[in-house]
Amino acid sequence: MNRALFAVVVAAAATSVTAPAFADQALATSKNCMACHAVDKKLVGPAYKDVAKKYAGQKDAADKLAAKIMKGGSGVWGAIPMPANPQVNEAEAKKLAAWVLAS
Repeated sequence: MNRALFAVVVAAAATSVTAPAFADQALATSKNCMACHAVDKKLVGPAYKDVAKKYAGQKDAADKLAAKIMKGGSGVWGAIPMPANPQVNEAEAKKLAAWVLAS
């Protein structure tokens, strides 16, 4: 494989790996999730990387998180409750939960 073709293949692979992450962060931003959460640091709520670590290996983690995204929750990460997010539908909640778990 020549170098130019190799560079194109590498660039295409990198785009396919990073594009979904940006798309899901865009969804999180559009649904106001990023007002209280960040990927790598605690804001009002926990960092997404910490959520991913807490739920790692749990088979039902995506479903649990999707439900919390829509209905809200309290007590898992401290005294500040997470409000319900009625602007997020079930498909979006599942997409966001999968993204958070991959953080």
